[in-house]
Amino acid sequence: MTEIWNRLKDHRKTQGEARIEALFADPSRAEAFSAEADGLVFDYSKTMIDAGARDLLLDLARGADVEARREAMFTGAKINETEGRAVLHTALRNLAGSVMVDGAEVMDEVRATHARMTDFARAVRDGSFAGQGGAITDVVNIGIGGSDLGPAMAALALAPYHDGPRTHFVSNVDGADIADTLKELDPATTLVIVASKTFTTIETMTNARTARDWMGKAVADPGAQFVALSSAAGKAAEFGIDESRVFGFEDWVGGRYSMWGPIGLSLMLAVAPERFDEFLAGGAAMDAHFRGAPLEANLPVLLALVGIWHHQVCGYPTRAVLPYDNRLMRLPAYLQQLEMESNGKRVAMDGSDLAVVSGPVVWGEPGTNGQHAFYQLIHQGTVPVPCEFILAAKGHEPDLAHHHILLAANCLAQSEALMRGRSLDEARALMAAKGLTGAELDRQARHRVFPGNRPSTTLLLEQLTPFALGQIVALYEHRVFVEGVILGINSFDQWGVELGKELALKVEPLLKGEAAEGHDPSTERLAGMIRSLRA
Repeated sequence: MTEIWNRLKDHRKTQGEARIEALFADPSRAEAFSAEADGLVFDYSKTMIDAGARDLLLDLARGADVEARREAMFTGAKINETEGRAVLHTALRNLAGSVMVDGAEVMDEVRATHARMTDFARAVRDGSFAGQGGAITDVVNIGIGGSDLGPAMAALALAPYHDGPRTHFVSNVDGADIADTLKELDPATTLVIVASKTFTTIETMTNARTARDWMGKAVADPGAQFVALSSAAGKAAEFGIDESRVFGFEDWVGGRYSMWGPIGLSLMLAVAPERFDEFLAGGAAMDAHFRGAPLEANLPVLLALVGIWHHQVCGYPTRAVLPYDNRLMRLPAYLQQLEMESNGKRVAMDGSDLAVVSGPVVWGEPGTNGQHAFYQLIHQGTVPVPCEFILAAKGHEPDLAHHHILLAANCLAQSEALMRGRSLDEARALMAAKGLTGAELDRQARHRVFPGNRPSTTLLLEQLTPFALGQIVALYEHRVFVEGVILGINSFDQWGVELGKELALKVEPLLKGEAAEGHDPSTERLAGMIRSLRA
């Protein structure tokens, strides 16, 4: 692997100051450097990846044994080695399949839980399951991390398909989050979903108890309007939730990969079980493509290799995810967790220090809003930011088709502008046309130079449907997996989440004025100031 890494870096050096635009001297480049799966098109032609770089990147994937590792994941091997667990979120969306873990079939339970979810969702939606004040009008999902980001993102993305109760999401332990959510709701017609695998997550359970107290002021039995998405049925029962409204999942489903199962119940309630199943089908279709397509035509593999090229080879520290679809507003935040919690590691699977840098910083906002915010840095900043554009060919508002044409024009124009830029000579000509001359012309022209040669990819879909959303989410899940395999890390644990949470429990007494030892002087002083300000 070291040899291939070195060859990749040497290849990048040989490219020197070559420009992306020059690669299009090959008239077949746009087609040759793109791939398609079930109507989803990935174009990576506006990057400095040429045929030689692509061959080396594919050698890197083969050298890391991506194909064998991929098969191990799909067949239930315990590839989460630090926790001794299989990684089988894919099983949640492959309801017709068969998967064995430790010699036991796991799909029977997956299908049974899905059937229970479907029956419950239909009962809520048709009113046969009601609140103590009538039919359920609102659903509040209380979770954090993957128990919130996934369903919150998907519910917004699929807003055109909502025909069930209104959905709301609470995640922050800041009391403002739950207070602002509950103040407009009727507790007698609200269903509260508590999403915590262990039913001990401190932020989630704090919010859940607050919601229960709020509901208890208006109804006789608040527990009757609560649902638990948890494997801790006993703790849910202690909280007052009947076992018929507890939907569990196995430890081989990680939080940030979990909305395909019970964690997606809020989405199923909003859009109907049939639409939720279409979402699962999109994910399963991407699974089939990922598992069966050759590496050179495999969307998750290619997306991962582009990421490796830009971050580990070219040294670009961040990447921007730029969906030109307002309903994908929460996708960048969802991918922040998916990618940075998965691949933000510093040691290899065997515990040794990584020989290369790990995952990049992932960020972004929907277009066209971002164009009037951070695109200035993307176009003229000193450090290139690889951009990942996402665009649907058509929207859901036929009466506003002209809006969508303008949206699409902006998306394509931005990727073209990033690649082409504007030279000093072109900028001088612009200023001369405005009547400027001499030193002032030169000064003003320099402010209008765009270096260009900045890479981007485009993911094109027909329309943001449940099926397409499933494809996109699974695509990025598998991208994270491939990058993790190439880097030699475990993408499925998250020990970095633990330390701050552990220390928070020790800081809490300090804020209450109780004796607490072992804190640094800064923390002690800040805690004292907080106590004074609260008083």
